[in-house]
Amino acid sequence: MKQIKNNKNYLLLKNWWENIDLTNYEKSFFNREIISFNQQLFRLKEKKIRIGVYGKSGVGKSSVLNSLLGKDIFKTNIINGTTKEIQSELWHLNDQILSSIELLDSPGFDFCDIKFSDKVYSCINHSDLVLFLVSGDINRNELNKISSLIKNGKKIIIIMNKIDLLNKKDIKEIKKNIKSKLPKDLNIPIILNNGINLKNYLTKIINQYGEIFLTLNSLQLADKLFLQIKEQRLKRRQKLAQSTIGKFSTIKASAVALNPFILFDVAGSFALDTALIGKLSKIYGLKLKGESTKKIFKNISINNLYLGVAQVGVNTSFNLIKKVILLSAPFTHGLSLLPYGPIAIAQAAIAVHSTKILGKLAAKEIFIRSKASFIEPAILIQNMTFNDPVIFNHINIYFSNRNLNNNFVSLLP
Repeated sequence: MKQIKNNKNYLLLKNWWENIDLTNYEKSFFNREIISFNQQLFRLKEKKIRIGVYGKSGVGKSSVLNSLLGKDIFKTNIINGTTKEIQSELWHLNDQILSSIELLDSPGFDFCDIKFSDKVYSCINHSDLVLFLVSGDINRNELNKISSLIKNGKKIIIIMNKIDLLNKKDIKEIKKNIKSKLPKDLNIPIILNNGINLKNYLTKIINQYGEIFLTLNSLQLADKLFLQIKEQRLKRRQKLAQSTIGKFSTIKASAVALNPFILFDVAGSFALDTALIGKLSKIYGLKLKGESTKKIFKNISINNLYLGVAQVGVNTSFNLIKKVILLSAPFTHGLSLLPYGPIAIAQAAIAVHSTKILGKLAAKEIFIRSKASFIEPAILIQNMTFNDPVIFNHINIYFSNRNLNNNFVSLLP
């Protein structure tokens, strides 16, 4: 049953990725992220989990890994900072469900002589499970790193190492203090490294949740890549949309300022507004038919009082005044034409302002509608069912931070 679910999730993600039409610029711009995602997609297919070990210098990351492996693979030393770059080794467990388990050793994040520190964090941040090692109570720097990993959707297990010299009372007090600093709605396990018990605990966790962690990380990486592509596209479309709105504002301003006929003015404005919405829909990749375009325009005009009044009421009033001025010109020897210029300028200014408002509101409306036409990886995550409250809370925190940090309204014109 699990195998079927795993294959289904892989095929869903594979199909999602194959249906994203990237430009050559986007392929080049997101080259590193695309490679990382495809590697993760391959690991999901082959059921290869990756576990990253993270922590400050001197907490015994390499020693703990060697203990789990049962042999000295990772170099250790009494001097802190022996590990200066990411190293990996496969961990074989008896009766393991996953095809392979890769353990990643990392340099201490507080060690100044790290090669490519951003690459180290990125590698840990792409792991399916993170073992965060501490040797006592956590300090502010450690808490910041834990918080950052949580916000990025990482499942974390805190391992207390080097506890040989501590008594039970001290250990209990330290665990209680660490828990008080962590998010209250996220039950992060705090496990003592006391030999075989740690290996048994991790074996149980990996066999029980390994495939879920692997699947969730794959979906989250897809979601993050999707958001990056979306943000980059919106930035480019924002400039094009602003330019388009500006052009339509200029055309409409000229038309309403020079045209003295009410019916032609109203009809012309409506036609230009409809055409503007049509252009914006193409910019934001939403195919709208004529009726849909008119419906958006009507909804925006009705819901925005100023826009409706400016488009119809004010322009109609100004056009009546302009018509009276033109008709009375022969009887006043042209003197009545003097106010015509200022009225036309005022009318043009209103046309520019109302067109900009319409453009911004239309872009937002089209953007919201366009989201519904494409299945986001986040929707795939939301459609998954989790019986375990620990996993459920973990996903909720990811989504709360995702929604907080990815409000794309600021990238609209």
